Amino acid sequence: MNVIVSNKNEGLLNSLDIDVIKTINGEFEAEEIIQTFSNFFFNRMFLDITSIKNYTNITNIQKLSMSLDIEKVIFLLDSNLMNDNVFLSKLISMGIYNFANTKESLLYLYNHPNSYKDVAHIHQLSMNTTNESPTNNKANKSNDTQPVYVAAPTRNAKVIGFKNASPSAGATTLVYMLKRYLSEKYYVVALEVNKNDFGYFNEKDMYSINQQNLNAAINKFGNASYILVDLNNGNEAACDDIIYLIEPSTIKLNKMMLINKDIFEKLYGKKIVLNKSMLSPKDITDFEYESHSKVMYNIPPLNDREINEGIFIEFMEKLESEE
Repeated sequence: MNVIVSNKNEGLLNSLDIDVIKTINGEFEAEEIIQTFSNFFFNRMFLDITSIKNYTNITNIQKLSMSLDIEKVIFLLDSNLMNDNVFLSKLISMGIYNFANTKESLLYLYNHPNSYKDVAHIHQLSMNTTNESPTNNKANKSNDTQPVYVAAPTRNAKVIGFKNASPSAGATTLVYMLKRYLSEKYYVVALEVNKNDFGYFNEKDMYSINQQNLNAAINKFGNASYILVDLNNGNEAACDDIIYLIEPSTIKLNKMMLINKDIFEKLYGKKIVLNKSMLSPKDITDFEYESHSKVMYNIPPLNDREINEGIFIEFMEKLESEE
């Protein structure tokens, strides 16, 4: 089934001969659309670009591209935008390949969605117009049909993933607190995979994304000093380091062992951090002996209204010393 997000072009979208399970009409913040549809199953979404508040600010469209399954979204543009190759190129750079401005075009994309090769000529035209001088354009006129290769962006960021090894071990809140601490000195971005809890923190540079957009998001923010990833069930291979969090209370440990009896065999040699931990140094020694594992760091319960500088200085020093 399909969904429609409409505004100025409500009549056109409602005239499409498709099965529709949900329709919303009006002007919405990007976050409102994400909240409504990020966990909503649909075959295709027809999205009237005028339904996005301040859609001429490409950042608002970028939020959607990172949080929705963008391959399933067909954008309805007005004629001016359809003729703006610079704007279209920005969409293509986000992985948005399906856009149209007529009923017939929308239905064609519904049945024959674009891939990059279908829109590459638009992307190349924009790159040539933007980056080459008139002299160079003239000199290379005979090669206009040749592909333009754009180098992959350089990534300088260190990508640190956090994963709950025991149930509800606090990865989301820990990422938030660590991000606040590091942001006092560095440009830091936090990504949350396959969930939408970051919205509750009201903190900038924190984004909720789908797994399929993780690598693209990491590349996009590659100029950050750190990218902190709340992995949930996301792909660990995208990260430079993975922190496995365990809340060492009796009930959480018993639940963890019940779910996965060989969990400590799987975590052998990995970076284990005890979170929300009340264990003493002796308790930690006993924990390591009983679990046949090594604890990298022990984080006590923290006040998320404070920066917790002392804890995080030690944590980062320990992390960097084990590289």
